[in-house]
Amino acid sequence: MITTTSIARDERVYANAGNPALLDLLEGPVRNVLDVGCGAGDNAVLLKDRYPAASVSGVTVSAAEAAVARPRLDACWVFDIESELPEDFKESEFDTLVFSHVLEHLKNPAPALARFVKLLQPGGECLIAVPNVLQWRQRFQFLRGRFEYESSGVMDDTHLRFFTYYTAAPYLLAECPELTVTHQSAPGSVPLWWLRRYLLPNSWCEAVDRFGSQHWPNLFGGQVIIRAIKP
Repeated sequence: MITTTSIARDERVYANAGNPALLDLLEGPVRNVLDVGCGAGDNAVLLKDRYPAASVSGVTVSAAEAAVARPRLDACWVFDIESELPEDFKESEFDTLVFSHVLEHLKNPAPALARFVKLLQPGGECLIAVPNVLQWRQRFQFLRGRFEYESSGVMDDTHLRFFTYYTAAPYLLAECPELTVTHQSAPGSVPLWWLRRYLLPNSWCEAVDRFGSQHWPNLFGGQVIIRAIKP
């Protein structure tokens, strides 16, 4: 569950448990990571645990967020990722870029992504996660005639772009011809309701969730996760 504080985009602090499903896509070697839209540094905690020798840096537009994230990061920059990259930042190089639930907050995410990809070393990995707006829970809300912004989740009131399993990669990577997609999936859950809570073992529920997400990703997938490499 994502929790947020404050309302303004440049003051909000996103804190969660990180995105292990996205980070599971890493194949390495992972030495120098940039987490774009680093939030409170939760992904950095997971990365440091998995790759203790890695250097993990972050970028955020929120000074309040940076203050929380800095103790968890080796470096943290504060600037609008839709603007031109700072001159001193352009000299940086990374073998791993992470964009976990940040691109949907941008007016023009494709060119912003392309600017950062220029910093990716040959052979480097780019991980992307965006929410799936057509996941079954949200479809149910649409069928009820509800299209209302909230303080978090798919309908976060700072989301400017909405993606599905089928539109995310073509749209976001349109200006990154140097990237090759090696993985795309949509982990999520199947609505088992009381069966999940009272009757079925967790292992069975997880198997059903995997089957549903693999065969109907646009219906059951909660987020779209993508791994692309720079050959």
